Amino acid sequence: MKRRHIIFSTLASVAVCAAGPAFSQTASAVSASGYPSRPIRMIVPFPAGGATDILARALSQKLGEKIGQPVIVDNRPGAGGTIGADAASKAAADGYTLLLATSSTHSIGPAINPKIPYNAETDFTPIAYVASSPNIVLVPNSSPAKTMRQFIDYARKNPGRLNYASSGNGTIVHLTSEYFKAQSDTYILHIPYRGTALAMPDLISGKLDVLFDSFVTGMPHVKDGKLRALAVTSLKRTALAPDLPAVAETLPGFESVTWFGVYGPKGLPADLAGKVNQAVNSALADSDVKERFARLGAEPTGGTSQAFAAMVKSDTNKWKKIISERKISAE
Repeated sequence: MKRRHIIFSTLASVAVCAAGPAFSQTASAVSASGYPSRPIRMIVPFPAGGATDILARALSQKLGEKIGQPVIVDNRPGAGGTIGADAASKAAADGYTLLLATSSTHSIGPAINPKIPYNAETDFTPIAYVASSPNIVLVPNSSPAKTMRQFIDYARKNPGRLNYASSGNGTIVHLTSEYFKAQSDTYILHIPYRGTALAMPDLISGKLDVLFDSFVTGMPHVKDGKLRALAVTSLKRTALAPDLPAVAETLPGFESVTWFGVYGPKGLPADLAGKVNQAVNSALADSDVKERFARLGAEPTGGTSQAFAAMVKSDTNKWKKIISERKISAE
């Protein structure tokens, strides 16, 4: 009996080898047809309670309903998102580990720090563009500028006499400000802070001249009448504040947004990636998700994985160029 079992096992192994790629593809298809059969982990490379985490939890709850299994948020903060992103890149490509990436982990981080432990372009499978969040251009109420054009003219007439705040070297606030200077041909001095919240008192008092703050933290000061908003940095006006013009209306083509998107590890089968993409797009169409995103200053985007990959590549190239030309470092 034991000998017959050995012979059968050997013959089965030979049959599998003879089947080659065709057998492997069939097995993969069978596996994909039952996906998902257990909970999915979504790595968030930032701390719990932050904007990325809150957005992830709003998405994961609805995504779980759409895909048929719970989607559990796994916070892996540290090193500007690098630790969590690296963990996701090394996970099994079986669809049970996803990453909610941002422009910090996949556009700005790789552009400003070539020593990160992963290749943002080749170590991941792009799945879906989730949302974007613009910055808002803030000036003190005492500023003579009431429009973006007036601010640019004012800065050009006073080279080196105006200043802007950032949340630190190499952050998107810093890069956006330098991008603006390059596009507007202005010379404005940089004053880094450890977060834009610390810069707010100086901006309100008029010690600072401008701040390209995140929409969600900057807009409340405008609504309270403490600051004046000149524009948003999305390419077009945003539904979050439809009365505010885009900087691009004055500087054509100007755009700077924080984006959020879902990736899988490299090698994720196309059918699994497609299934997650469909579920993400369906979740983003939900009115509750839209409302929760709006409270975070984020607009749902969605679309194909190909369009998402193209957007990230374009965004990365833009920041690489700005970082190189303006000689920006994270130090």
